[in-house]
Amino acid sequence: MSDQAETNLQVAERVALMLAERGVPVVVIGAVALAAHGYVRFTEDIDLGVNADISQMRALVDDLRKEGYEAEFHAPDGDDPLAGVINVSGPFGLVQVISFEERFPAVIRDAMEGEEIRMRPESVLRIVPIPQLVALKLYAGGWSSRADIIELLRRNPEVDKALIRATCRKYRLRGIGRILDELETGK
Repeated sequence: MSDQAETNLQVAERVALMLAERGVPVVVIGAVALAAHGYVRFTEDIDLGVNADISQMRALVDDLRKEGYEAEFHAPDGDDPLAGVINVSGPFGLVQVISFEERFPAVIRDAMEGEEIRMRPESVLRIVPIPQLVALKLYAGGWSSRADIIELLRRNPEVDKALIRATCRKYRLRGIGRILDELETGK
């Protein structure tokens, strides 16, 4: 790691490159993805969605530490909806690597096959497409995720709502119908 101050974005790009070297695709999820789709809200981190097994996650932590980063792996327990999380932290802030392997891998796989949106033209970081972002928010559950979906869709009225319904149905996620009905009726 260089002596110059790194930003969250630079660290997220480095982490994505390290994962790509292992053949693990990465998509940006969370608040940064929401912002890329026109819904800006406060965040202090960059979330990267991956399908990586525990051995790949642990190897990444080892390599990150060798490069001088603070990295901590949180292994899943039996009830965890995620397959593990790595927190990469430092003066730059926080980058989280969130694995959906064996829990919800289709969403990351499908995101990689969907529309290709980059953080910036030369970036290795891809933004999750709206249908998969909505699915991830439904998967996360809770009022804040529901509010994120509503605002995201309000700010993207041109989005294919039938595709969003089909995507959520494919993943057997419930609740999108009520959200879309509420947006259409305003109630």
